[in-house]
Amino acid sequence: MGNIGRLFQAFVAPAIFFSATALLILSINVRLMGIVSRLRQFVHAKHDAAKSGRLQEAEAYTSQIQSIEQRAEMIRRAFLFSLLSLAGTVIACLLLGLGLYWEAAAVAAVIVFVTSMLVLLVGALYYIREVMVALSSVRDEARDLVFMDLGMQPDVRGRTEL
Repeated sequence: MGNIGRLFQAFVAPAIFFSATALLILSINVRLMGIVSRLRQFVHAKHDAAKSGRLQEAEAYTSQIQSIEQRAEMIRRAFLFSLLSLAGTVIACLLLGLGLYWEAAAVAAVIVFVTSMLVLLVGALYYIREVMVALSSVRDEARDLVFMDLGMQPDVRGRTEL
């Protein structure tokens, strides 16, 4: 019965990291959805411009789409590495519980936990990188005179976001 108390004590540290990682994942997901919405908006506007024969406008959207796709890829990687870290933390918790009865599992738990924290660091670095270039699309729009000459928001009338 004394092992149950130790088991819950062993779960505390990974549970804190689990909670913090889950909040980071929520933040990354919100950012990813914002980027995806903006990307969809520009793709539809580019299509409408190309369909209407406004090739210069379509080309302006193309450069913006490429910039947003690069940001989306960074966020996707941050999301993926953070999810892998979260899964590793769960595995570490389970191995810690098993480690009360099998010593090799406790050693494995430490290795999995440290690896999970390193993977989380990689995810955080991708997130930091994306945050540092977050305004690049706006700066590119401001520098792109063709895009600025449009003088309007992307035309997406009649479309609903999914």
